Amino acid sequence: KLVYDAMLYGAAKSLGALAAAADGQVDRIILTGGIAHSKYVADYLTKKLSFIASVEVMAGEFEMEALAAGACRVLAGEEKPHAFSELV
Repeated sequence: KLVYDAMLYGAAKSLGALAAAADGQVDRIILTGGIAHSKYVADYLTKKLSFIASVEVMAGEFEMEALAAGACRVLAGEEKPHAFSELV
């Protein structure tokens, strides 16, 4: 529990910082990935972050497949890659 809480506290802090960087213009926070299957994780982050925007849980374990499909679309010329260098 201690390790989970530390990880989730860090995630909540990071998401709060991103919300500040976006000038509070956050439409929704979506929790996804395999870890979103955990009710403890979803409840913790919802409690910490719901003041920023509504929190939606879309648990799933297809992260690598989604990343690979996106790379294939870029390589096939169907989609342009996003350049996030201006955020660093």
